Amino acid sequence: MSEGAQTRKRIMLVDDNVTNLMFAKSALSDHHDVYTAPSAAKMFQLLDSTKVDLVLLDIEMPVMDGIEAIGILKSNPLTKDIPVIFLTALSDPGSEVRGLDLGAVDYISKPFEPGLLNKRVEIHLTMEDQKAQLSLQKKELQNYNENLQAMVMEKTRRVDELQGAILATVADLVESRDDVTGSHVDRTRRWLEILVEALLASGDYVSEMKGWNLPLLYRSSQLHDVGKISISDSILLKRGRLTLDEFELIKLHTTFGERIIDKIATKTAEHDFLHHAKIFAATHHEKWDGTGYPKGLCGNAIPLQGRLLAIADVYDALTSPRPYKIAFPHDYAVEIMLSERAKHFDPVLLDIFRANHHRFVREIFL
Repeated sequence: MSEGAQTRKRIMLVDDNVTNLMFAKSALSDHHDVYTAPSAAKMFQLLDSTKVDLVLLDIEMPVMDGIEAIGILKSNPLTKDIPVIFLTALSDPGSEVRGLDLGAVDYISKPFEPGLLNKRVEIHLTMEDQKAQLSLQKKELQNYNENLQAMVMEKTRRVDELQGAILATVADLVESRDDVTGSHVDRTRRWLEILVEALLASGDYVSEMKGWNLPLLYRSSQLHDVGKISISDSILLKRGRLTLDEFELIKLHTTFGERIIDKIATKTAEHDFLHHAKIFAATHHEKWDGTGYPKGLCGNAIPLQGRLLAIADVYDALTSPRPYKIAFPHDYAVEIMLSERAKHFDPVLLDIFRANHHRFVREIFL
C-alpha cells in the first residue's frame, strides 16, 4: 500500500441536498475517502459495514434531523467515539449548545468555502490522531517497571509534548475561524508570561499560585477563545461593530469554551492538564467590579488565572487593529488600562502591569 493510501482518512458526509453532497465531496476527495449519504437512515446503514474517521452531519434533514442522529451515534458503543461536525445554514445558539452537549466537536456553516472546510476537517482529524497517541502513551507508561526511571522520564516528556500538541492544534482551530485577530493567542500567551514572572517576583498571591505548572499554564492560555468555534461565521467574521444582539451571542463563547474543554477532557485519562484551560476560557471576560460575563463574578471570586488573562487579553486587543478601530499605541493602551484599576482589573495585578508595561513589546511578533 502506498504512503498516500495509508494516510487517507474516511469521511462520512450526510446531507439531504445533493448539491451540497457533491460540492463537499469534490472539495475533500483529493485528501480523503468520502462516503455520501442523503439521510441519517442511509448513514446508519453504511456505518454497519464501513468504519469512518469523521462524520459531517447536516442538522436540518427530513424524517430524522442531525440532533436526533447524533444522539443515536453517541449512544452506540461502536460509533460513540467518531467525531461529528455539524453542517448548518442556521445561526441558532440554542441548537449549537444542544449539539455540543450531545457530543458534536464543531460547526461548519453552509455554503461551504473549500479551503476552510478542508482546514477544519484536517484539524479535527489531527486532534483525533493525537488523542489516540496520548491514550496509547498513557497505557504504555502505566506498564513500565518503577525501576526503569530513565524510560519513565522519557515517556513523561513525550506525553507532555502530546499535551502541548493538542493545545496547539485546538488553538490553531480557533485562529482558523477568525482571520482578524491574527496571532492573538501567541501574543496573549507572551503577555501572560510577563505578568506571571513579575507577579512571582512581587510575592503577591503566593498561596493562589501554589502548585501551578507554569509551562502548562502558559500553553493552556492558548485555549481561552476556543468557544469561538461555536459562534456563527456571520458574527465572528463581521467587518464592523457588532449590534447589541450580536454581542450577546458572541459573549457565549466563554460558556461554549468551558463546555468544549469538558468534552475534550472526557476523551483522555490525562484530563488534569486542561484544568487551567477551562478556567481561562470561562473567566477571562469577568471584571473586578462584577460587571463582566458570563457569571458577573467580582473581586477575588474570579480565579487568579482569569484576572491575569484579562489584562493580557485587553492589552492585545487595544494594541491590535480591528475592523472598527486602528491599533492603539502602547502608551495610549496603557493609559486606558490604568483608568480601569479596580473596575475592569484586579488593582494588585494592574499595579504589577504598570511597573512592567515596558516589557510588552509588540514588535517581536510583527
